[in-house]
Amino acid sequence: MNRSMQFGSEIIVIGGGVIGLATAIELRLMGAEVKVLCKDFKAAAGHAAAGMLAPQAEQILTGSMLDLCLASRELYPEWVRKIESISGVDAGYWQCGILAPRYHQVDKSIQWLDMATIHDRQAGLSESIVGGYWYPADGQVDNRALIRSLFDASQSLGIKFLDGLEVTNIRHNCGRVTHLETSQGDITAQHYILATGAWSQQLLPIPVVPRKGQMLSVLVPTEQIAYLPLQQVLFGEEIYIVPRRDGKIIIGATNEDVGFTPQNTPRGVQQLLTNATRLFPILQDFPIHESWWGFRPATPDQLPILGSSPYDNLTLATGHHRNGILLTPITAKLIADLVWHQQADNLLSAMSYQRFNPC
Repeated sequence: MNRSMQFGSEIIVIGGGVIGLATAIELRLMGAEVKVLCKDFKAAAGHAAAGMLAPQAEQILTGSMLDLCLASRELYPEWVRKIESISGVDAGYWQCGILAPRYHQVDKSIQWLDMATIHDRQAGLSESIVGGYWYPADGQVDNRALIRSLFDASQSLGIKFLDGLEVTNIRHNCGRVTHLETSQGDITAQHYILATGAWSQQLLPIPVVPRKGQMLSVLVPTEQIAYLPLQQVLFGEEIYIVPRRDGKIIIGATNEDVGFTPQNTPRGVQQLLTNATRLFPILQDFPIHESWWGFRPATPDQLPILGSSPYDNLTLATGHHRNGILLTPITAKLIADLVWHQQADNLLSAMSYQRFNPC
């Protein structure tokens, strides 16, 4: 028999990834009582990302999405310091810059580096590289360290985190959510936030689907650790290569429309290795450290779904696709302000779920 757990005016965040945790922390700091429900913390997309903060390297077109990404990148340094000060866990933020090498001549801009300059900036690039772009304001965060830091910060703030609890249904009546049906019984709150990433469509009819990404990492040989051969992200035409200060180098990622099919595949790993060693040949002699996969929450227009929902007391924070780590600070701020202060930032208007239901 289901048991009903009443939490009064508590806010419930459905989803325990970086978006859910960061939003819960912002709300808690505003004074809210917050509970996070998580089906499987280890499966959160934040564990599988590369941690790039790359609104310019990604060449996002001018418009609402670029505005959102740039605003979030601007927040990152101070936001990370805040999370680290609460948690005591270093999140590995590094404004290392991103170099985007190109095999073919393309339109030049103020960021363009010619062949001599790009090879001087980064030794060891493929001889086929004819130039590229340099984005000094882009960078990275260690996504796994970040999610640890967020989790520890949430615990320090007294946020209740229930892992292994699956929400199976969102019950509603007269335009409001009445309760959640879960694997541990019915749960009620005053307000709910949906931050379930690629799994969102299982709970609400919104166009968020999984895009599988396979990744792997290699290790800089011990004798080279003192002078890391790569100290900036390489964002190639076919691959990205992300160095960590501890000597790991992250290589990613495939983009596969295969639903929630798990595991690495020979084709995926071969694609990663071929493209990475073509761009940065020195990697072919580095030992492989690890391989993994994850599921990005994609939408038809590749913009996130943020803000109001069909129900007055349910707010959406999902669909971040390739930019979940980058957009974490701004998403947390916008959603917390909307829920707690009823302040709707102009950045939210283009991210509304209603863009998919114009009638």
